[in-house]
Amino acid sequence: MPEWGYSTVEVDPDRMARASGRDLHISPKEAREICNAIRHMRLDDAISYLERVTQKKEGVPYRRFKKNVPHHSEIAARFGIPSGRYPVKASSEILNVLKNAKANAENKGLDTESLRIRHACAQAAMRMKNYIQRAFGRSTPYYHPLTHVEIVVEEVGA
Repeated sequence: MPEWGYSTVEVDPDRMARASGRDLHISPKEAREICNAIRHMRLDDAISYLERVTQKKEGVPYRRFKKNVPHHSEIAARFGIPSGRYPVKASSEILNVLKNAKANAENKGLDTESLRIRHACAQAAMRMKNYIQRAFGRSTPYYHPLTHVEIVVEEVGA
């Protein structure tokens, strides 16, 4: 059984709740850009934002992995960065982790209306190996990336 922990250590258990998604079948690059977009947002705003991303009504700005990424006017208007995409699969998986963090905060007795995302990170996990059959008895390997996502929410004063 693997042992894992959180990458943040300064967690106050009276004011914070956390949740993680392990070995999610999403791209680490897309997950990193989504985590950068939702960091320091209010939890309800982040949930509604990711629901709009899954409906392709709003995009996610790509700050680091932006080579050959098209420009969109609504992303430039909101974030000031023109390049971005609509990562539907990754945003729906991270949305599940956000809802899990909200449920964990409710269970601890925190006020869910005043929760802010303090820490959001995505880390590359192991890659699952598979093969494509080729001609003359050969094969080519290809890899499915897995991702770990961590979310820490903090109760702030209104």
